Amino acid sequence: MRIAMIGHKRIPSRDGGVEVAVGMLSARMAALGHDVTVYNRGTKGAKIADGAEAADCKGVHIKNSPALEKRGLAAVTGSFTATLSALFCCMNKKTRYDCIHYHAEGPAAMAFLPHLFGIRTVVTIHGLDWKRSKWGRFASWYLRMGEKIAARYADEVIVLSRAMQDYFRETYGRETVYIPNGIEAAEVCPADEITARWGLKKDSYLLFLGRIVPEKGIAALIDAFRDVKTDKKLVIAGGASDTEAFFAEMKQKAADDDRILFTGFAVGRTLAELFSNCYLYCLPSELEGMPISLLEALSHGCACVTSDIPECTEVTGDNGICFPRGDTDALRSVLQTLCDDHAAVSLMRSKTAARAAEMYDWDETVRRTVAVYEGNI
Repeated sequence: MRIAMIGHKRIPSRDGGVEVAVGMLSARMAALGHDVTVYNRGTKGAKIADGAEAADCKGVHIKNSPALEKRGLAAVTGSFTATLSALFCCMNKKTRYDCIHYHAEGPAAMAFLPHLFGIRTVVTIHGLDWKRSKWGRFASWYLRMGEKIAARYADEVIVLSRAMQDYFRETYGRETVYIPNGIEAAEVCPADEITARWGLKKDSYLLFLGRIVPEKGIAALIDAFRDVKTDKKLVIAGGASDTEAFFAEMKQKAADDDRILFTGFAVGRTLAELFSNCYLYCLPSELEGMPISLLEALSHGCACVTSDIPECTEVTGDNGICFPRGDTDALRSVLQTLCDDHAAVSLMRSKTAARAAEMYDWDETVRRTVAVYEGNI
């Protein structure tokens, strides 16, 4: 098949869960013989010359879609120019796409265009982006409109959680296809780089990894950890996502506790070492789609603590501990209990990697996604 993917920032990258998912899907589809083109958004610091990183993307064709480099407009303009480019390709029988796959609610606002031209259109909803606090009134409205357009015009809508299936059924009367993200088997690494850079050793720290945005619950995590009696550190790995002021606020909040360490974005060996050697992984999010970082933590055999939102508890099942979303006191209590109970943490670790391997396989995710493209659901 000839397939186009629109909606991510860029691949290859770990800018967010959408980028990880698009990278994994596109590379595996190309390896199966499909002709896959991804439209990287041409925002500042992310622009890549057409085809320049094809080798890194394992046979995936990369095109750039120009975008206005302004918060709230990059996704809108990037998905619009990408859609025009894809439609232009579809004017020629030799380059016509069999399916255009949009990722996320904002880019999905353009899904009606290929639909009008009779091109099979699939949308993956990675989360209810309009609920994110970083967006203003117009951006939230536009994201909600993208969700509505997906529900009305997409040939198929893919969701990453059962809770999202229920949401679309109840809100729009729209049936969706549940296909969770996958995860690769992880290699457990000794603490070499992270010891040299930050003095972190095996089991000496709790880990949060993700974008530094309000809905991740980082403020509650910092407040909770400050009252935990432990000599372990709290490592917060990640960077801002149009939220530089919030990032600065979180650093200020943690400034009087030298146990709290901000590392910035982590990739490659550093990322693997952080997961491999943490005492436990904590994701106190108030809003998620399907958190890639939580899947990665499971694949590394981490003990996981999450908020009780369905998107997290579906992933961990019976192998994690959850607390009521936004309840700082409950989070503090859970963290204190686990810091004091090494046996409980060891028991959690013994089960997590097996669950990740059993439940979340990228090859199966790709197989089912291609079946959606083909209409063989």
